[in-house]
Amino acid sequence: MATVRLFVNDLSRSRAFYEHALGFELIEAWGPAFAIVQRGDLQIWLSGPATSAAKRWSDGTVPTPGGFNRIVLPIEDWEAQADAIAIHGGRIANGPLEGPGGTQIVVCDPDGNSIEFFEG
Repeated sequence: MATVRLFVNDLSRSRAFYEHALGFELIEAWGPAFAIVQRGDLQIWLSGPATSAAKRWSDGTVPTPGGFNRIVLPIEDWEAQADAIAIHGGRIANGPLEGPGGTQIVVCDPDGNSIEFFEG
């Protein structure tokens, strides 16, 4: 199963698009902030402005639609990987940040692509 987080401006509009235009099934919804839709082996986490993942990053950056999409990797102990991330040219961009479903840590690869580690 692959999981991708997409930041959206209007969760209701985005849910309707993914469900009705693209054939995704609603798996879970947490109020107006967050929803999970799935099609086959792909889950998309739709994160609206009220989701914890949309909070300002440590460097002041505000996640917005279009530029902060990232793969999500489940992890049990992100601190154990922190040294390896740095050694191989990555950096911790934000976190850890507590949300309703768990803890998220955003790292950037050497090219600046965001990857979210999620402990749930």
